[in-house]
Amino acid sequence: MTTPFSRLGARKRAQGLPADRLPPGQYLPRGWPVLHYGPVPKPAPAGWDLRVFGATASGRPTTWDAAGFAGLPRTEVTADFHCVTKFSLLDSTWTGVSTSVLLELAPPAVDVTHVMVWAEYGYSANMALADFADAAALFVTHRNSEPLSAEHGAPLRLVVPHLYAWKGPKWARGVEYLTEDRRGFWEERGYHNLADPWQEQRYSYQEAPGDGPE
Repeated sequence: MTTPFSRLGARKRAQGLPADRLPPGQYLPRGWPVLHYGPVPKPAPAGWDLRVFGATASGRPTTWDAAGFAGLPRTEVTADFHCVTKFSLLDSTWTGVSTSVLLELAPPAVDVTHVMVWAEYGYSANMALADFADAAALFVTHRNSEPLSAEHGAPLRLVVPHLYAWKGPKWARGVEYLTEDRRGFWEERGYHNLADPWQEQRYSYQEAPGDGPE
């Protein structure tokens, strides 16, 4: 008997991949599709900055201007990228600043459990502090040694490889430390609060009790 899962496995094998190489429902695209809500921001102004605020350990915000952020330690991570619209990029090399650097330089208060990442035009995405602090999570400026285009989030976007890509906003501008969870832009509009691609957590109606705030 042929099931949807066996058809999915056959499609992955036809792409030269083990059946478990992609999360459920994902496919490999040609190129890197451009998907976003709203207009693409104009090139970063001279006053661009990235701000960490909210429940910080010091009680004060920390802000980096473009030059200051460019001077932070940089790292490379090779990781996959899974979009909720069902395409995946495998083994991309992402270059940028690890979230661990920001957590060290602007530490959260001891009771922080979640973060809200803010971007241009008021876009936001929430996640557990543990997800934000993952070793592979970073604020990205380059993919495969090429600078990000404006359409893909330049000058800065967050990539959290183990979550669906909407949790990594393009055009990032801030990180807010939270002492309780709060839904972000797409989470308020029906997307799953946790966004694990291997559990196919796409929509809020799939949430179990405790997966997110009321």
